Amino acid sequence: MTIYIAFLRGINVGGHNKIIMAELRSSLEQLGLHNVKTYIQSGNILFESDEAEELLQTRIHDKIKVDFGISSVVVIRTAEELQQIVSQSPFSNQLISEAVQSCKGECLHVALSPSAPSKVNNDKFLSYANERELSVIDGRDVYLLFYDSIRNSKLGNNLIKLEIPATVRNWKTLMKLSSMVEEFRH
Repeated sequence: MTIYIAFLRGINVGGHNKIIMAELRSSLEQLGLHNVKTYIQSGNILFESDEAEELLQTRIHDKIKVDFGISSVVVIRTAEELQQIVSQSPFSNQLISEAVQSCKGECLHVALSPSAPSKVNNDKFLSYANERELSVIDGRDVYLLFYDSIRNSKLGNNLIKLEIPATVRNWKTLMKLSSMVEEFRH
């Protein structure tokens, strides 16, 4: 079986789209997913399945819509893809360290999408990057480094220019999920 991580967009944010994680785990177990675990309230789900990613995205999306009345974008990565995301940050330790010193909140984030944006949309989005808001696009993943804050950043607010759905996770969350994957394997 493959270990997957599903990232749900817009769950339990600002009092909207509330889902209790125990109920979400139960709902997904009814789909036949195995060893379902969640991390924090924002819709991060680890599980095992023999099904393909595209089918899982559709089935999870539909199950959440039926059980909770919420239409949430579902982005899925395999355990190996998640490990690759966290091991291949395009930003140097020096840049990250500088950003940590000045940023309000978390400075390093990754926007995860079900598909890669087009070259034209990459260029549109990257035109908002500057010396205080950096980005590198690697296939379906958009790395973001902020020296001030993701809140009210031009770069963060223009992810829509990629014209594909995305959900953003901070580095701390991705690192925790990565360690949970390692625990999952043992």
